[in-house]
Amino acid sequence: MSENNTPVQRFKAGAVSATVWTNDRITKSGEPAAYFSISLDRAYKDKEGEWKHVNSFRVNDLPKASLVLQKAYEWLALNVASE
Repeated sequence: MSENNTPVQRFKAGAVSATVWTNDRITKSGEPAAYFSISLDRAYKDKEGEWKHVNSFRVNDLPKASLVLQKAYEWLALNVASE
């Protein structure tokens, strides 16, 4: 993510998380505006015990991924005016 991106909300289910980001942009008319995006990742510890994040999922992670994406969508639908 670029430096003007700010995490707004995060939803976790076990090692799987969905993060809602706000991003700044300039409209065609030159006005500043914000838009939202969602990143999905899975955390794990490597052999050295360091936390790593990947965007690949095992079959057992899919229900958790579905849940956190649904929660992110619900949050956006309830808290952000539609564009």
